[in-house]
Amino acid sequence: MAIVVSHRICQWEFGAIIPEEDRNVLLRTAKVALATPLAGKGLPPGTRLLKAFATSAKGPRRVVYLLSVEAGDLFLVFYRDKNDAIGKNITPHNPAFARQLTKHLAALLEDIKADRFEILEAQPVD
Repeated sequence: MAIVVSHRICQWEFGAIIPEEDRNVLLRTAKVALATPLAGKGLPPGTRLLKAFATSAKGPRRVVYLLSVEAGDLFLVFYRDKNDAIGKNITPHNPAFARQLTKHLAALLEDIKADRFEILEAQPVD
């Protein structure tokens, strides 16, 4: 299983690079069986949104992945502090989340098509 981080989502969520501590948080949360499914409009065919909860040295985080069901790979959509406008209410009923989801999904797809992404290798879950 891989975690794909697009260039623009990396910029928006982390700045220029993903700090090592946050890489470790992403790798720890990349467990489909432990994530919560989310509803979402406009998802690419064969995908699902997943929400994961994480603890980091900077405090609680909320991570949203787009799961490619067939391949089993995860695409990072959000990495947020629990208390930011999106992190405190990651649901389609939150207008801030819904707006940003559309923006992030479009950027993710554009970056993938343009080959602008990084892959983090996650350990397979037995």
